[in-house]
Amino acid sequence: MLTYLGFSTVVVFLAALVLLSTGSTSTPAIAHLVFAVGIVPLIFAAISHFVPVLTRGRGAPRSLRLLPLLLQFSGAFVFLAFVGEAADSTLQAAAAATLLLALIFTGWLLFRAGATLGRPHPGWRWYLLATVCLALAVALVPAMSYWPELRRPLRLLHLHLNTLGFIGLTALGTLPVLLPTVLRDPDARAAEQLRRQLPLAAVGVLAVAVGAAGWLPLAIAGALMLLAVTANTGLAWLRRHAWRTLMNDGAAAALFAALVGFALTLGFGIAHALTILDGRDAIAAFMVAFLLPLITGALSQLLPVWYRPGRRTAARDRMHAALRDGALLRSLLFVVGGVLLAFGVDDGAWLAVVAMLSFVIALSRSLLAARDERTEP
Repeated sequence: MLTYLGFSTVVVFLAALVLLSTGSTSTPAIAHLVFAVGIVPLIFAAISHFVPVLTRGRGAPRSLRLLPLLLQFSGAFVFLAFVGEAADSTLQAAAAATLLLALIFTGWLLFRAGATLGRPHPGWRWYLLATVCLALAVALVPAMSYWPELRRPLRLLHLHLNTLGFIGLTALGTLPVLLPTVLRDPDARAAEQLRRQLPLAAVGVLAVAVGAAGWLPLAIAGALMLLAVTANTGLAWLRRHAWRTLMNDGAAAALFAALVGFALTLGFGIAHALTILDGRDAIAAFMVAFLLPLITGALSQLLPVWYRPGRRTAARDRMHAALRDGALLRSLLFVVGGVLLAFGVDDGAWLAVVAMLSFVIALSRSLLAARDERTEP
């Protein structure tokens, strides 16, 4: 399941980049293809993988591990509705299904945290708030139809609860734990860092979402709060690890690039609030400068573990090495491409296409390396 969702997300991103490069599909439709079909199912699957570790319990039940597939199925109908291939009622039904699945997942998170022996790792609270943000975001979909006069502020609230709330909180809650895993250097201070930064991040997301829908100074203040959280994470990494260490490991370089991309997109959001940049360009930049290095960096570490579960083997090490190869250059192309898109330069999408094709080649090489077990003990 996890492996399939990782591969399908790569395919979704490639399709989205081609659509973005050719200009044949609207930006909102492309964004919903990425979020609803690719990112949301993958995040739920990844959370179901991480939470048992954070709560020191058994793995997620099979029924819960199937929820991401249902979310992906629902997300496909959302995309079809945005490109005019499905009725508006289909969009409403997909939103209702996603809301129900998000609430089920939220209930499981609360149950697992309550069943933990001792105190669970604070990372689970980031996931809880992220799923709550998603539930609130999809609950606003029928509200846009019932109150068309409020459609614009509700749409902006929906957008920011999805991007900064669901995706942003998940990423900021995962990166301080994932990077030490990538570098095989456990960081005992990461838990305290997450516990300390959660209130500021939560208030920042709420301020951006509400402010964007009604009072822009509040949105700018919220973006600055999230920038502070992002900067604290990046500075903590640089204090603990030498710059060369982060850049020499492909997965670590990609995750650091994702953090930089997130900070840049927050800056682009502030520029949009000040009417300096176009909002649709900021959405494209969010996908390219932040999501692409985030997903490719995370998959570089996690896909070999999902594909070859159990004890560490030489085959898994070969997969890791293949996926990390060229990651620094890929990540640089993603960030530069995202910056170009933020300023309305459409050619930035082609840089992302080249970088994503490079990742597909690395992924193919990793699968071939995993199949060659002649050197296994």
